[in-house]
Amino acid sequence: MRSIGGDYKEGYYIGVEVAEDDPKSHKPFYGPNRWPSSGILPKWRETMEKYHEQALEVGKKVARIIALALGLDANFFDQPKMLGEPIAILRLLHYEGRISDPTKGLFGAGAHTDYGLITLLATDEISGLQICKDRDAKPQKWEDVPPMKGAFIVNIGDMLERWSNCVFKSTLHRVLGNGKERYSIPFFLEPSHECLVECLPTCKSATNPAKFPPILCQDYLSQRYNDTHANLTIYKKQKNLQY
Repeated sequence: MRSIGGDYKEGYYIGVEVAEDDPKSHKPFYGPNRWPSSGILPKWRETMEKYHEQALEVGKKVARIIALALGLDANFFDQPKMLGEPIAILRLLHYEGRISDPTKGLFGAGAHTDYGLITLLATDEISGLQICKDRDAKPQKWEDVPPMKGAFIVNIGDMLERWSNCVFKSTLHRVLGNGKERYSIPFFLEPSHECLVECLPTCKSATNPAKFPPILCQDYLSQRYNDTHANLTIYKKQKNLQY
């Protein structure tokens, strides 16, 4: 069942820091981040930037393991056109201390798959994350993913499913609240803007042709965001019409 009341979580996004006067700032998902004043949160920006930098290195190492699993060279995803200038977004999430009820469509986070390559997820000690290994099953079977101190949970994204011709399946997951506040930090790793996502050579054959057409990473991600995020300009227009 889909979430009918909206997810009860709030988040803070941190992307690749690009100055406003940098030519790269016109690219989707790039630009200056909005940082709290150092007077309010001393050294917080430095801590977040360090975390972002180190999570990126972990993500690249995971990508090397994935490359080997797909019969590719270990450094396949390290190519400049792939993870040379990646789209990497850190999201700090806080879930309210509410209790979910799937039968009523009430979730901390409704069932979904991530858009991109992989997601590295760090969580606190509060449980709530669930995955469904077979998203086409009826009924779907949900399994708890227990928190593990000092470890990342790695989610496969839709882009890797597309890239691997469905050899890897994206992870359907959701969050159920148990009445306790919960914090988590997903790090979304995507390829460079101009990376052409097309079926990998080791994932297709004469009897198993490519299932998806090639598409640029930036076009794919922009399309997915547009499909799943509300267009707030519609509400502004409606509000103006009321006056």
